Formats: sequence, C-alpha cells, structure tokens
Amino acid sequence: MTTTELWTLIPLLILACGSVLVLMLGAIVPGRCGTAIGVAACAGTALWALLAPPQPMAPPTLGVTFTPFARFFLAFFAVTAGLSLLLAHDHAARQGLKGEEYPATVLFGAFGMGVVASAANFLTLFLGLEALTFAFYILVAYDHNRPASGEAGLKYLLMGAVSAAFVAFGIALLYGATGTLEIGRAVAASAAGGGIALAGWGLLLAGLAFKISLAPAHLWTPDIYQGGPTPVVAFLASGSKGAAIALFLLILPPLGGIGPLRAPLWGLAFLSMTVGNLAALLQPNVKRMLAYSSVAQMGYVALALLSGGRGYEAAAFYAVAYGAMGLAAFGALASLEGETPLEQVDDLRGLGYHRPFQGVVLAVAMLALAGIPPTVGFAGKFAIFFAALKGGEAPLAIIGILTAAASAYYYLRVVVNLYMKQADEAGSRQRPTVAEALSLGIAALAIIILGIWPGPLFDLAAAILL
Repeated sequence: MTTTELWTLIPLLILACGSVLVLMLGAIVPGRCGTAIGVAACAGTALWALLAPPQPMAPPTLGVTFTPFARFFLAFFAVTAGLSLLLAHDHAARQGLKGEEYPATVLFGAFGMGVVASAANFLTLFLGLEALTFAFYILVAYDHNRPASGEAGLKYLLMGAVSAAFVAFGIALLYGATGTLEIGRAVAASAAGGGIALAGWGLLLAGLAFKISLAPAHLWTPDIYQGGPTPVVAFLASGSKGAAIALFLLILPPLGGIGPLRAPLWGLAFLSMTVGNLAALLQPNVKRMLAYSSVAQMGYVALALLSGGRGYEAAAFYAVAYGAMGLAAFGALASLEGETPLEQVDDLRGLGYHRPFQGVVLAVAMLALAGIPPTVGFAGKFAIFFAALKGGEAPLAIIGILTAAASAYYYLRVVVNLYMKQADEAGSRQRPTVAEALSLGIAALAIIILGIWPGPLFDLAAAILL
C-alpha cells in the first residue's frame, strides 16, 4: 500500500476503527463512553478531511479516492453523525435504552456514507451504499421497547433488499455493456453500450429512487420516520439523504448524455414534488408530515439534477442545507420527547413558551423547510429554481415553485401550534441537556448563517464538482 493510498483511507479508517473500539469498550467497560468516542472519531474525520494537504492522485487501486468531492462530503457526514450522537446521548436514557450498539452503528453508517462519496468504481459504491443501509436497518429497529420501531426496521429491510437488487442488477448490466466497473470509464463507454447500458442505468435510477425517497418509491418513508427513534430519523434525514445526493452527483454525467433517462427523472421530480407536498398537507402526525415533506424536498433535488450546470451546484448545496434543517427539526422533537415519543402536531401546543430553546430551533427549521428568508432553505430553493429556469426546465420549475408555496401551510401549522395555542401539559416535556443544546445550536446557526451568507458554500460546491 502506497502512502497516497493510506492517506486516502485514513478518514475512513478513523470511523471504522472508532466503531470497533466503541463495541469493544462497551463489552469490557459497560457505560456511556460510546458517545464521547463516537463524537471524537467524527471530529477527527472531519478535521482530517478539511485540513489534510492534498495528495497527488494515484490510480484508485483500492476503489476509493481522496478528491475534493470526497473530502467535502466526508466532512459533512462526520459532522452530521457527531451531532446525531449528541442528540441521542440523553434521549436513549429517557427511553430506557442501554448499550454501545447505537454509537457504534452510527459510526459504521457514517463509514458507509464516506465510502459512497469516495468511491471510484461501482463495486465500492455498492458496498458503501449497502453498509450505510444496513446500519440504518439496525438503528431504525433499535428501540426494542416500542413495537413500532421493530416494525419500521422490518419494513425498511424488505424494501431495502428490493432496492439493492435493482442497483446490483443495474451495475451488472453496465459492466456487461461497458466491460468496466470504474465509474468514469463506464460513463464514457455507456453511449456505445446500446440497450444493455441503457437498461443498466434505468435499473440503477430505479434503485436509487428508493434511497433518496423519490415518488413513487417513497412509500417506506412515512412508516420508517414514524416508527424509528427520533435521533435516528434525524441522522437518516440528514446523512443518508446527503449520501444519496452525493451518489447521484457521482453518476450524474450519463443522465445528460443518455436522452431516454431524462424522461424518468423528470417524472420522478414531478411526482415527488406534488405527491410529497399534497400528502404532507393531510398529516396530523408530525413525523409522518416531515417524512412526506422529505419526499418533496428530494423532488426539488431531482429538479436540480435535471437542470445541469448550476443545478449540480445547487444539489450539492442543498445536501448540506437539508442536512442542517433535518437535524434541527428532528433534533428539537427528540429533545422535547419524554418517556414517550412526541407524535401529533397538536402535542406541540404552547411548547414554544414552555420550552423556548427547542421551540425556537423547531420554528427556525420549519421556516427554513418552507423556504422563507433569510434561512438556508430559501437560498437552496432559490438556487434550484433559478438553475431550472436557466436550464430550460421552466414548466417543472413553475410546478416546484407552486408546490413549495403550498408547503408553507403545513410547516407554519407547526409554528402556530408552538406559539399561538395553549399547552395542555406544560411540564410533560424535557428541557435540553448540554449535549442536545450544543447539537441543536450548531444546526440552527448553520440554517441562519448559510441563509444570510450562502456564497462561500456555493463556491465550495462549484469547486468540488470541477
């Protein structure tokens, strides 16, 4: 192994070794040291990805690279994993959950996300994708005190197996058509691959539609969001969606060169924006509402991917933006939960006054998801719709703008319950712990700062896609 190859693997090794260390110490010295080790491993990975000097690019014999694209998303995944661990630090105690399996699995999931962003060939890409998906199978079913959690984990497993089959079959067809698993070479050879290559890209797109929750492959999303532990859902809505966006950006070039794939992606974007927002309007359950909202949000990302050029930059920007919004929204809900999960929108009545910190963070997240300035949600949606109009997708952009306007109703309904209705039981929810306050504060500040000053992140998104 060369020095360059070792340099490439170090951030991934930090996460993998951290996961193993947490499990070993949990067996030898039971306690709650897993969160501290996990956060330290995430911080080390993020710092290495951001501060390590660039290395000359060697042939990716190990199937991973250390490109600016990989470094950007490695840092993002490490930060989301670390903040998710902070959210779960005291939430697990309130729910009666013990053991070091949770932080270890979060680190393993972040490792899978990092492999996806660093992948140089389709085999590594598939292994990373399945590593993060298997981590979420475990995390969603982690709350053994609630039957709904186990049910959600089983549903996720069954649907994920079908999705993995589509992705694997698509990769197999691409290999048969192009004779290579290297992503760049397969992209270049796809045009000469004929119908087999086209079928491979189609199956790959169908499988990835599940991973990113694009309609009509979205039906798993509300059940998993409702049944899974809320800190897990925070990580799922931020890190997992970011990994799916990164994966699309890695394989995106063929979508611009193979005309028949444009129509399916157009349909996925249209259905996701309309179905996601319309379904969310009818949801009394706050987590199901946010689940359908995520379907619509990923529809906007699909619109950005369709637009090309600036749309790619907008998609990379929105990966970070939605990560901050998802962490803030579900993190605030997790902090508000007592011994029982917080389920209905009506359960939030008056909590903006009785739990002011969580209330402000949740309100900021809702305003950002609705695309109201000066939040990062507004900057992200503006960039997506601008890119769509410039890219010739005016009809779909107009549909997106109209559905985004309609979404303000159900997002603002949460804010109304927080501040304009009287609480039924003011003392039934928990005040934030130090770990929760730190995580929520970082997410909320990111929403505001990136909304007021989005330029540096847009410049960075453009640089990593060169």
